[in-house]
Amino acid sequence: MTEWEKMQSGQWYCCLDPELEALRARARRAVHAHNTCPPDARDAMALELKELFAETGPDCYLEAPFHCAYGLNIHLGARVYFNTGCVVLDTASVHVGDDTMFGPHVQIYCAQHAKDPTERAQGLEVGLPVTIGRNVWVGGAAILMPDITIGDNAIIGAGSVVTKDVAARETVFGNPARPMA
Repeated sequence: MTEWEKMQSGQWYCCLDPELEALRARARRAVHAHNTCPPDARDAMALELKELFAETGPDCYLEAPFHCAYGLNIHLGARVYFNTGCVVLDTASVHVGDDTMFGPHVQIYCAQHAKDPTERAQGLEVGLPVTIGRNVWVGGAAILMPDITIGDNAIIGAGSVVTKDVAARETVFGNPARPMA
């Protein structure tokens, strides 16, 4: 099994693999095209980025700058909006539902690195998915950690660090994010 296949199947893999580096280089080129294209020529997102993503629904808009690790694992529903400075480290699938909006500098992390320092130095990590429902609002500078699901119509407060699932219609904030009382 290749490291890419291990990554896609949720197994531990070595991120220092040449095939994975080539895929990250492809993503960097697409991200660069998006981030350096004049806004009037870019439209809602650069074509290179749109072609890289696994799925993009209609009327999605990504402000520049934007960054992703692979792009190949990003699935966007309709009318998804990313404000400036967002980062998606998509070592696993990232699914975003229709009408979801991200404030500036939101970060979505799928990678879980090995806890053992020797294994971590060898590049061992596992990709865990992040699933975000429909009509979710993620406030600026929030961090969404690996292996979480955010339900439809939820609100994530600005600056929050989401380490656990968030129920539909729930508002959470803080570090770690907790339901609003």
